[in-house]
Amino acid sequence: MDTNSFFIKGWMVTLVSALFVLAAKDSDPRYVLVTYLAIPIFWLLDGFYLSQERQYRKLYDAARTAATTDFSMNASAYATGQSTWMATVFSRTLLVLYVPMVIIALVVMFVLQA
Repeated sequence: MDTNSFFIKGWMVTLVSALFVLAAKDSDPRYVLVTYLAIPIFWLLDGFYLSQERQYRKLYDAARTAATTDFSMNASAYATGQSTWMATVFSRTLLVLYVPMVIIALVVMFVLQA
């Protein structure tokens, strides 16, 4: 799961950078508007994979400490607290990357319109 999260972050930075370059090359702020769609999509997808990883870690801990194991891989029972999808989307680990990207996109938009 962490590999998927890493690749999502890499693709997001690559795509947003490429759109910024296209926007600066053509002086067309419409390319930046695409980033306002791309960033939240990558943010939500990254939050999904991180929440899945947290749920499976909880499942592993429960199976590790249990006296008997039923070998079930259903981790949805562990989607509580910080392991829910929306709680993970707004966790510090994702906010550190995605909020600055939104701010940078806003700054680029205003610079291109000036």
